[in-house]
Amino acid sequence: MSIYIENELSTEIPREYEVIVEDIINASIDYMKCPYECEVNVFFTDNDGIKEINNMHRGIDAPTDVLSFPMCEFVNIGDFYNLEDNPIDYFNQDTGELILGDIILNIDRIVSQAQEYGHTKRRETAFLTAHSMLHLFGYDHIDDEERIIMEEKQEEILTKKGYTRDDKKEIH
Repeated sequence: MSIYIENELSTEIPREYEVIVEDIINASIDYMKCPYECEVNVFFTDNDGIKEINNMHRGIDAPTDVLSFPMCEFVNIGDFYNLEDNPIDYFNQDTGELILGDIILNIDRIVSQAQEYGHTKRRETAFLTAHSMLHLFGYDHIDDEERIIMEEKQEEILTKKGYTRDDKKEIH
């Protein structure tokens, strides 16, 4: 398993953010019963950084909380059977790991949304990471049915790892 974390902020972030991200990425991969060792890239940025990326890739000139850039095209959501048909497209040729994709987390939104929703930055970081990981596995929330399924899976991952809404542990 390779998780590459880059801080694109001008200031250092507490190591706890990285620990949470790594924990949830691993939990998500286990939850999905992924049969491969995986590679995920994670970037921490701020409102300005994510706004630029959001505009460049989605044509939306506004900041958001998290962006996901999946590398795999699943025929069926979270079904890994067809990925070995295109190993050059989906697997790191040096490590053999399945390249799931990129996650971009907005630290400004982690802080503001934690306050807005009345939970910790720890919970918000875990939530956004689980949400993004499900996108990397092919899930989406375009319609209500998809949204409900995705929300249920997010909560299962978070609850299993103890990142609940009533959790009072905090990032310092």
